[in-house]
Amino acid sequence: MSSEMLAALLVYAFVTSITPGPNNLMLLTSGVNFGFVRSVPHMLGIGIGFVVLLLAVGFGLGAVLIAFPVLHTALKIAGGAYLLYLAWKIAMARSLDAGGDSAARPMGFFDAAAFQWVNPKAWVMAVTAMAVYSNPQRPFLSVFLIAAAFGIVNLPSVSVWAGFGTALRGFLSDPIRLKRFNIAMGILLAATLWPMLQ
Repeated sequence: MSSEMLAALLVYAFVTSITPGPNNLMLLTSGVNFGFVRSVPHMLGIGIGFVVLLLAVGFGLGAVLIAFPVLHTALKIAGGAYLLYLAWKIAMARSLDAGGDSAARPMGFFDAAAFQWVNPKAWVMAVTAMAVYSNPQRPFLSVFLIAAAFGIVNLPSVSVWAGFGTALRGFLSDPIRLKRFNIAMGILLAATLWPMLQ
């Protein structure tokens, strides 16, 4: 991969990782409701789960979904339903949890990693990255380079969202503000399904 292509890949990875989407909206909400440290497993799950998704797409899963459109449709429906469930849970959250014994808990590592498989934005990012930046003459090397680029860029990018949410904790300690924030985040998370419905 040329240095120009690598630079373009890193820019693509950064822009797609830091812009709003389901993962980042959930991390913003997690930062507000649980703080930065308790959101770390969620961030790591996103980063590692997305790299695994990239590798799977790069090594043929994307072709399987193209060959069997019914699987793609089933994945979209399952992903959409799960996203709406998460949006509802976020919208109904009503109190900050500073780490006490509460029923509320941030999304864990495995949940966040598994979520990448039903996250519409993650699929678009993965398929686009493999289609644009992989090299048919060196498929294995290029797939690993693309996954490594995202692995390096993704965690710092998504951490910004959890950090911003943590910075808002003081302002949102008022129950009315927190309720409005969580409802707004739930609606925005549900709205991320709109491109998938087009």
